Amino acid sequence: MSSRWHRAIAELSAQGDAARAAAQRVLDVPSGQRTTAAAISYVAETDYLCSASVLLRAHLADRRPPRRLPVARVWPCLRDVWKDRALGRRGGVWRAVPRDTALARMRSAPSDPLLAAVIDQAEALQASLRGERQVDRLYESYIPDRTGSPAASLLGAGRTAPTLPGFPDPGHPLNRAFPRGGATGMRIQPGREAEFSQLSSDRSAVHARALAFGDAVLALLVERRAEGVSPESGRLRGAGRWVGREQQLVSDRVKWPAKLNGYQGATLAGFGWLVLACTGLPLTFGHRADMLSHYTLLFLASGLIACTGTALIYRHGPKLITAPGPLALFPGIVAAVIAFTVWQGQGPVADYYFAGPYDRYDRQYANGCLAASPYRRDAVQAMVDDGVLTVTPVTGGTTLRLGPAEDGSTHPLRPLDRATRAVLDEYGC
Repeated sequence: MSSRWHRAIAELSAQGDAARAAAQRVLDVPSGQRTTAAAISYVAETDYLCSASVLLRAHLADRRPPRRLPVARVWPCLRDVWKDRALGRRGGVWRAVPRDTALARMRSAPSDPLLAAVIDQAEALQASLRGERQVDRLYESYIPDRTGSPAASLLGAGRTAPTLPGFPDPGHPLNRAFPRGGATGMRIQPGREAEFSQLSSDRSAVHARALAFGDAVLALLVERRAEGVSPESGRLRGAGRWVGREQQLVSDRVKWPAKLNGYQGATLAGFGWLVLACTGLPLTFGHRADMLSHYTLLFLASGLIACTGTALIYRHGPKLITAPGPLALFPGIVAAVIAFTVWQGQGPVADYYFAGPYDRYDRQYANGCLAASPYRRDAVQAMVDDGVLTVTPVTGGTTLRLGPAEDGSTHPLRPLDRATRAVLDEYGC
């Protein structure tokens, strides 16, 4: 057995152990952390299923296994969002179920009792996928029987609602979403209760079947690639590393109140003003720096600031508005003061760092070393031509040539000829 196969089988074994431990953890964990444990369990099972499928494909093709088994990445920042997404998608297990192509590849391989067990588990997973896709289509909109009880309607009384033109199936999503003929109820289609029960059972069994498929593949690989000797569990990556660390993964956080009071609303408005003021920074500095031609980058930077600020408010806002009564207004006042400062200060700051040539001349020379000379600001005529600032004294004298004279430049003005250098040296500039 090659070292790569040994490492791959060991990692697959570690993922299987982690998936089973995660499933057990859902039952043992305190109620406050149960949803996090369920998300970890779903993703760990999906990692096990995906890795088993990848290694099985490599085994059947007689290729070397990949260096790293595929695992879902736990988002480092927005873990609340990651958890909700994992719960809503059941960890992505439906996308990891082996499809018809993979099943055909298994069936075309040479006969093997261990491979037959893998095929049985793959077929069971496909039955679960079929249950996920079809179970909702067994519902229908119906018109209750006015003379009977609601329970009787659910047992078959009442009439199936008319279907939309071109969609004869009463269980089609459009027929359920847009009922016709005065339909006011939803029920399982009469006569299909047994089918509904079977599909529901298949759908709910997907996680147990995912573990069974991974175990069958592991047994096949141990026998055919590891000479029947199970290697010790290898390195564990992905969601399995967080089993037993639910509080560390997604810690308990203050939730948003169902309804904001006046103080909390004012605080939230202060946070919003702060985000808006910060969003204008790239546009203000880009305008002063004469970079409006790169408007795409400027708007992307503003959008990034807006999204980041909104995410921070969503993440930390509930904790900042939990103080009772008027005390909840204090963070909003601080945010409003900072927002006012940023709003009013970004223009002057941008003007200072990205000043035009005339302002830079005043700052470097006219208000400094040339303040008492014929080159002071009120005694000269200045103009910019082709990146050169020419300063001519009204009373006559040497014309200064300074550069670079550009709008939005951060470079200081420097003499461009010897005569200008001599005048500046004369006045100690």
